[in-house]
Amino acid sequence: MSRALKIVADAHIWGVESAFPKLSGFDVDLNILESRDITRNALMHADILLTRSSTKANAALLQDTAVRFAATATVGDDHYDKPWLESNHIRWASAAGSSTGSVIEYMVTLLLELHAKGVISIPDARIGIIGVGRIGKEMQRICTTLGMQVMLNDPPRARNEGGEGFCSLDEILEQADLITLHTPLIREGEECTKQLLGENTLNRFKGCGIINAARGGCIDNSALLTWLDTDASRFAALDCWEDEPSPSRPLIAHAQMAIATPHIAGHSLDGKAANTQYIYNALCEYLNIAPVWHTTEHLPPPAIPYTLTTEGDIWQKLHTASRYLYPLEIDSVSMKSWSNLSNSELPDAFTLYRRHYPVRRAWQQLPIHMPDIDTRTLQLAQAIGMKLV
Repeated sequence: MSRALKIVADAHIWGVESAFPKLSGFDVDLNILESRDITRNALMHADILLTRSSTKANAALLQDTAVRFAATATVGDDHYDKPWLESNHIRWASAAGSSTGSVIEYMVTLLLELHAKGVISIPDARIGIIGVGRIGKEMQRICTTLGMQVMLNDPPRARNEGGEGFCSLDEILEQADLITLHTPLIREGEECTKQLLGENTLNRFKGCGIINAARGGCIDNSALLTWLDTDASRFAALDCWEDEPSPSRPLIAHAQMAIATPHIAGHSLDGKAANTQYIYNALCEYLNIAPVWHTTEHLPPPAIPYTLTTEGDIWQKLHTASRYLYPLEIDSVSMKSWSNLSNSELPDAFTLYRRHYPVRRAWQQLPIHMPDIDTRTLQLAQAIGMKLV
């Protein structure tokens, strides 16, 4: 006999309608809601909660409900009160690691875009990577492949593995040309990353560029605005912002904001599908059933190879290819156009853009044919994840 299982799920989890209605051995009642409608009352008799980042899973939402498993289809999990969940015997899961490839493609495109704009010179730049987990380690590999000098900062890893190969934050502030953040948002304690780059650290930074595709709260955005105002040679490139979905309009509009995007680095179609696969698998593990739903059965097939004619040096060729694979500038132009919106209009624009984000495929699903490509460009393109045929 099937057991009853009541699931409440965010309507904007990719593939939610196909992934969760049928779970072996269970009679599933799937209630798909907008995040604003995921309330304590809606969860009183729910067994399972599936969210995105706009829902905070904590005592205020879950106290005295029937929920015993909660999962977020996002890489970040700082909207989950994990100590409270665990102390109340509520299992939780996230999609950590699922969209690493999407974020890396965003970051590679961003670096090539900055180079093309003349903001940085890739082979001459020293980059400080703060946070050397899944994404940070892959960034280390790619930046080294691109010929950049790489500095690594990850205090927990340095303590656990020994300091060799790692730098202090002070060393990065002193020596790096640009900083990229790839840390979780930790609000307190020894590993606190909240406003890791604040007024004090920014004032000590001798480089010229700040990149954030991690969590908005890791940078004091007011201090960042002042830092940009102080020196016209400085720049920032942000995908994550404090106070989302109402980021600082002066920061968005700043002339030295080289790239501004609304937290979509991980939003490729394949990345969003992987988010769902991760929490689906976690739910199946919790229910002790075999997973039978797979994203490959629901995603479009790979595109046919596209012939791309490129000119110029190796960086121009790679930039042309990256613009075909992911036209990042479109996202940036769109967000910068919101700087004149009202206080009520800006969060709506931010949220709607994310919810209705244009289809962006993983690079491996978009093969490219580049006639007469030289060996060095071919090797570099393949090393950074492009699929050349």
